[in-house]
This record gives sequence, structure tokens and C-alpha cells, in this order.
Amino acid sequence: MTLQITNLTKTYKNGVKALDNVHLEIGRGMFGLLGPNGAGKSSLMRTIATLQRPDAGSIVFRDMDVLSDKMELRKVLGYLPQEFGVYPNISAEQLLNYFAQLKGIGYRRDRRKMIHEVLEITNLLDVKDKSVSGYSGGMKQRFGIAQLLLNRPQLIIVDEPTAGLDPAERQRFLNVLREIGTDNTVIFSTHIVDDVRELCHELAILNGGRVLYRGTAKQGEELLAGKIWTKTIDRINFERESRLYNIISSNYNPDNSLNIRVYHDVLPGDGFAPVKPVLEDVYFVNLKEDRIHV
Repeated sequence: MTLQITNLTKTYKNGVKALDNVHLEIGRGMFGLLGPNGAGKSSLMRTIATLQRPDAGSIVFRDMDVLSDKMELRKVLGYLPQEFGVYPNISAEQLLNYFAQLKGIGYRRDRRKMIHEVLEITNLLDVKDKSVSGYSGGMKQRFGIAQLLLNRPQLIIVDEPTAGLDPAERQRFLNVLREIGTDNTVIFSTHIVDDVRELCHELAILNGGRVLYRGTAKQGEELLAGKIWTKTIDRINFERESRLYNIISSNYNPDNSLNIRVYHDVLPGDGFAPVKPVLEDVYFVNLKEDRIHV
């Protein structure tokens, strides 16, 4: 069950090149699409979901030409956009029943069975009689997953789903995605590195509409082995150190000193110690090198 994206390009009327010759092959399981705001992630998601046409390129899912056969793709697609709807003042169960009818589930018995199943998967069964408009942010996101599961989709797209969620809601939401990601192709778009590390077996880093990296977190980390260094400095010396070294990230210590992480092929200077690369390093190195080469 492979999604093949080839040479996908999209430039908007204002001249912004949202997608620049994107090429990706995505198989079964959870696939992370990682990048900063404005990287082109939502443009790619909307294009795959047939909500906009690219200027060039192709998308094939299970031998289906997505761009020329939108309706066939939509039959097997589940899509949770970044902003998901305004809710009427009716219960979750009633609203899912309405969505199920829109998705062509004609028999009431079949709808009841499917609604019970998706409420159970998303841990909303106990609040099925409560109005969705009164749900918390995390519950609304889980309801978004419930509605997209009604047609048993084989390709699922979720765009920035954990933005704004508190830690407990985020964890509940990620647990739901883990469960549905086993048997489907799920594209998880986010700018949060932790989400990808916890959830996705493969990922792509996107910026400026271009794919900067494609592989597993482990493969990316192995590429940086022996090239990430750390040093503790005084906060007032950060600007000076940033002129001397290729700092990719930093974090404060309780005493207001800074730990800096530097990307360099060899020991960059006195006071540095080698450190094992992590996915954040892969992300920041790719973004920084992309800015240098643009």
C-alpha cells in the first residue's frame, strides 16, 4: 500500500513556491512530515487530499492516479486538516451519524456499529452524548479522527494535530494515532520534533517546499555521528560563540548558563565534548544547511 509522489510542484498566484519538485514514497504505517511553519507541509497535504491541483507532478496511491481520479481517492481517504470545522450544538453520536450518512453508510444498523467502533477507538464512548462544541481541544481532535475513520480509510492525513494541546491531551491523541497507524498509511504533519520521534517509523524534513531529508530517525542520527559537539557557555558570550561556531541549538541551565550544540566534522575547539546525535540535531542541521545554500 504505497503512496508515490513524483516531481510535485505548486506556485501560488502571489509568487510563493509552496512545493518545489517534491518526490516521496510512503508505505504502510506512520510517516512524519516535519518542518517549520511555512515549509509547505499543509500545501502538500492539501494536494494529496485532492483539495488543490499542483502545477506539475503526479500522485499515485495503490495504482490509482490521484490527480485524475479524485473521487476514487476520496473513498479511501481520511483527512484531518489543521482547522477542523465549527460544531453544531448536537451530541458527538448524532454528529457522527450525520457524517456517516454523508459518507454513504446507508443502513442504520451499519452506522450504529461503525459509530460505536470509532468512538471506542478514540476513547470518546463515555462522552458520546455530550455536544462536541463543549469538548476540550484534545477531545475535538480525537473526534476529528473518529469522523475520518467512518469510511475505513486506507490513507490518512493529519495536519498539525497536536498544536495547542496540553501534554495530557497530546499523549491521549498520540495513543489514538498509534492504534490506527498499524494497518494504514498515515501521514502525520507537524513542526514538533517530539511528535515524530515518539510516533513515526520514517520521516521527511521539508522546508521551502523541498524535501531536505528522507529516512528514519536512526539513519539521520547515524549520518551525524561524530559531528555533534556540546559546550557550556555564559549567556553573554552567545553572540561571540555563534560567530565562531556552527551552533544548531541551545538551551538554558538553572544558573542561566547555556548548553550549545555545534555541528562540525572535527573537534571545533577547546571546551567541547562529543555528544550522541538526536533527531533534533538532524532537523536543525538540515534546516541550517538549507538556509546557507538558498
